[in-house]
Amino acid sequence: MESVLSIKDLNVVFSGFKALSGVSLDVYDGEIVTIIGPNGAGKSTLLDAIVSKSPVFSGHIYYQGKDITNNSPHDIARMGIGRKFQNPNVYNELSVFDNILLALKGTHGIWASITAKLTKEKKGKIFDVLSRTGLVDQAFELVSSLSHGQKQWVEIAMVLAQDPSIVLLDEPTAGMTADETYMTGEIIKSISKSHSVVVIEHDMEFVKQIAERIVVLHQGQVLAEGSVEEVQSNPKVIEVYLGHETIKATA
Repeated sequence: MESVLSIKDLNVVFSGFKALSGVSLDVYDGEIVTIIGPNGAGKSTLLDAIVSKSPVFSGHIYYQGKDITNNSPHDIARMGIGRKFQNPNVYNELSVFDNILLALKGTHGIWASITAKLTKEKKGKIFDVLSRTGLVDQAFELVSSLSHGQKQWVEIAMVLAQDPSIVLLDEPTAGMTADETYMTGEIIKSISKSHSVVVIEHDMEFVKQIAERIVVLHQGQVLAEGSVEEVQSNPKVIEVYLGHETIKATA
């Protein structure tokens, strides 16, 4: 099976410090890959490198077989790689509906997007995205009135509106309530039916909810890879990240 995203021997260097060292990873169609690891392990740097927010020193990133290493972030997004950052990047003064409208693939500029004729096709696309992220009832509410968790869902919906084939989510449950965290897991599982998904996360209960394959990063390198059970029982992972008590709590 051919991978959607393939990372080969990736190295990212900041002022002489190797943030990523020889990282290799494949992501396949419709798969959820969850990346865990201690703070400073290189998790966000890996996503930054994929979308050219951090320059790659050496190694290669392939998307659908094409080398996209250090391409412009705009070109990478246009190809079909969608990225959500840790903090919601939304328009608080606009409605949820208008946020999704602005994000639709092929729209350009806030004023042009809002004043352009809203076709039946665009409206259908927006409500499809809202339905998949649990936001239909909030469609015409201002984003500023939503909970923190709902704002995170709005940004996930904005990423989906761009029609990516792979979605990168950086700590999507940060600051959420337990109920919002669970709902986010269900949203991600739904997304994976039509997209590949890469998720950075710290909450092991959430990881267990969504994970199909876990990649553990440590000091900029891949420490381990496998199922929840394989990672939880890996002695190296227990030593550097999870800890004996955490393993018992999440087993």
